[in-house]
Amino acid sequence: MMSRPLKPMKKKPHTSPMMSQYLNIKKDYPDAILLFRMGDFYETFLDDARTASRVLGIALTARGKEGGKDIPLAGIPHHAAETYIARLVRAGFKVAICEQTEDPKQARGLVKRGVVEVITPGTITSALLLDEKENNYLAAITGESGRWGIARADLSTGEFRVSEVEASDLMDELTRFAPSEILFPRGMEDDGAISGVRERLPHASLTGMDDWLFIAESAVETLTDHFRVSSLEGFGVQDMPLAVGAAGAVITYLRQTQKRMLPHIGQMSVHKKAVYMEIDETSLANLEVLKPLHADDKDASLVNVLDRTLTAMGGRTLRTWLRIPLVDTRAIGARLEAVEELIYDELTRRDLREKFRRISDLERLIARVCTEKAGPRDLVAIKDSLGILPEIGKLLEGAVSVLLSGLQDGLPDLGPVRETIERAIQGDVPVTFKQGEVIRPGYDARLDELRDLTSNAKKYILGIQDKERRRTGIEKLRIGYNRVFGYYIEVSKAHLAKVPDDYIRKQTLVNAERFITEDLKEKEAEILKADETATRLEEGLFKDIRSEVAEATADIQAAARMIAEVDVLAAFAEVAAESDYVRPDIRDERVISIEGGRHPVVERFLGEEPFVPNDVLFDDENQLLVITGPNMAGKSTYLRQVALTVLMAQVGSFVPAASATIGVVDKIFTRIGATDRVARGQSTFLVEMVETANILNNATERSLVLLDEVGRGTSTFDGLSIAWAVVEYLHDNERVRPLTLFATHYHQLTDLAAILPRVRNFNIQVKEYGDRIIFLRKIVEGGTDRSYGIQVAKLAGLPQIVIERAKEVLANIEEDEYSVGEIPRIARGEHSPVAGEVQLGLWDAETELMKRLRGLDLNNMTPVEAFEELMALREMASPRPDAAPDEEGADTDE
Repeated sequence: MMSRPLKPMKKKPHTSPMMSQYLNIKKDYPDAILLFRMGDFYETFLDDARTASRVLGIALTARGKEGGKDIPLAGIPHHAAETYIARLVRAGFKVAICEQTEDPKQARGLVKRGVVEVITPGTITSALLLDEKENNYLAAITGESGRWGIARADLSTGEFRVSEVEASDLMDELTRFAPSEILFPRGMEDDGAISGVRERLPHASLTGMDDWLFIAESAVETLTDHFRVSSLEGFGVQDMPLAVGAAGAVITYLRQTQKRMLPHIGQMSVHKKAVYMEIDETSLANLEVLKPLHADDKDASLVNVLDRTLTAMGGRTLRTWLRIPLVDTRAIGARLEAVEELIYDELTRRDLREKFRRISDLERLIARVCTEKAGPRDLVAIKDSLGILPEIGKLLEGAVSVLLSGLQDGLPDLGPVRETIERAIQGDVPVTFKQGEVIRPGYDARLDELRDLTSNAKKYILGIQDKERRRTGIEKLRIGYNRVFGYYIEVSKAHLAKVPDDYIRKQTLVNAERFITEDLKEKEAEILKADETATRLEEGLFKDIRSEVAEATADIQAAARMIAEVDVLAAFAEVAAESDYVRPDIRDERVISIEGGRHPVVERFLGEEPFVPNDVLFDDENQLLVITGPNMAGKSTYLRQVALTVLMAQVGSFVPAASATIGVVDKIFTRIGATDRVARGQSTFLVEMVETANILNNATERSLVLLDEVGRGTSTFDGLSIAWAVVEYLHDNERVRPLTLFATHYHQLTDLAAILPRVRNFNIQVKEYGDRIIFLRKIVEGGTDRSYGIQVAKLAGLPQIVIERAKEVLANIEEDEYSVGEIPRIARGEHSPVAGEVQLGLWDAETELMKRLRGLDLNNMTPVEAFEELMALREMASPRPDAAPDEEGADTDE
């Protein structure tokens, strides 16, 4: 029997120990670019290398083989890593930092490595990626039974807030603070709300996590461990299981990415809707509160007008205040009182602002300390800033306002922290740690001794050189150093005969020989050991000092918040003093009365051209103001300036007006401008109707509503009908009845003032000169029956033949009439607020005949005059030759 020949065994592809280590670590971070530390470089391999090469523009090379193929490799220098990491994160990637976790000199075999941090869009702390006056939020959401829990944290400052909202409010809560990254339960991947988040916040990174991390019971354990408390009752979240679940997910994610405890996240605040005015995403955008609608107008926003803050903390606080204005009259009054004091005490305001210029970003600096990223220069910045706090406290000693005096009283004593840094850290230090340039001489005796040994090494070596020259008689004998051999004695070949027997040959050169001696090597070992020991000791001392500073985190954060508030209040005072703003009278009643109101942003950009001020009055008898007038006349500006004045007042700022009485509003809604959302298949008109529906369904009698050109996205009569019905609803629905500004080109809506008691008509004045018009920008009482569209079209440069034809068409259209006796025909119907009250007039429309009848002064007419007038009226009432026999009947059968 013949034996079958054995098949040769296939060799498994060989994987190097280093590559095996990389692959084992990489499998735990499949969705991140892994930066693998090798000496002075961070290396990337395989697909990560291809991505890094493409995104960073660095060379793609190869190192070894995997499965018979070259292994792609791309590396970045360790000292420049922060810049490259910033570019990767900006491009939307997560980055895992893998460091050597043991000293290579003491390693046996392969150096141990491990991921020490994962950087994601929501966990950035690098100054290269952060806007100093904007927060960078990581949010988490979880929902159940129509409610959602939301948690948001800013790792760079330590801010941490939670809330619970109805499903309808979820997007407004998220868009208001624009998180960079949003965590959600992986099991909700297909939930419509998550899809909505993706659409509405396309720039936010969405990260799914295990569902159990969002369960309240699990989250409670995570949070109590993090805050080192026995229960969460002290945070006021005992009845907020969804918010607790979201908060637990945030802390878990931060621990997973940062690989350390996070002591600077020391508080969890509850965001309660009842405490703040609500402004939805659309209104924030339409009012240009935080950014302009058009990128070209980069400075045309309210925040740009008001932001005279001089600290990064103040800038972030201002933006938070603008996102969530107050509704408590006492809290608003406290801010206004402080602003008023700083306006009139100009000297204190100037001195405070001078101090603020010298204060660094304490919030982000202490966060870097707590995450062990702070370098020597960060500690010096903290020290210098803390040194200014007593000066600020002294300036506030005489403060009269409750808020300023309270801030002064609450300013913590951080003198001991400052003294610790001053005693330990040298004043002029590098950004990163460098031996001998960080710890002050005299701080640690052992370090001073080691430094003395290393700094005097040259003197010791010169002493050995002199001794050997005398012993050998070789005058040109010299001692040198290189990294390969260390210290050596060099003798030219002309003097080799004089070399002593105890010299040990080390290297031969063309014209010289190099030697070592036992004495020289002993001294070298002593110097190098002292140098290494000093480095380790100095690094350890720095870390100890940093930990000591971290113990004062809560006090430093409290001081930072106080400085931020005073900075914002002083900025408000500065703007008010320069721009002639007044203190609003804040009331807890349904009234808005503004005299001489101005638009804060438009006014800033007019230059020398004066802004035309206007008044507005809302009260129980003036609920809904219909504003008519031509395009370009200023209707939208007027609407926006009223809303911005209210918002500024409830933020605690003075306002651009001659006087202002503001009854606190709970919500501001706007429907301004024409946009579409093509990606969602929504036309301009559909977007308009969605926004209008949101207002009608959510406004209250304490809300302020701005509606501009409702209905213009469809046919004229459809649009007019919708606009009319919307006004009636806002006026008559007892649940709603908000204070409303309704700008429109449908001048027929002015008839509503005749039938709805709380509707008033106003229009923008214009001056006509033939076919030309001049915009006077002044709001006056009364309606207008003209839109001046043709005149505006002429200003825009339409061909004259188009203008003339438009006039003809307009004349034809205007022959139709819209009213029935004293009541507009459009108002009739079973759902009309005047149903059953309409008495038809003798004619379908108010004609010249009716106007002439009303104008007759019968008491002072003679019989002959009366007869002549009657004959004239009969002539006017005769049927037109071109009228159809059933014209009257057709007109009334609608």
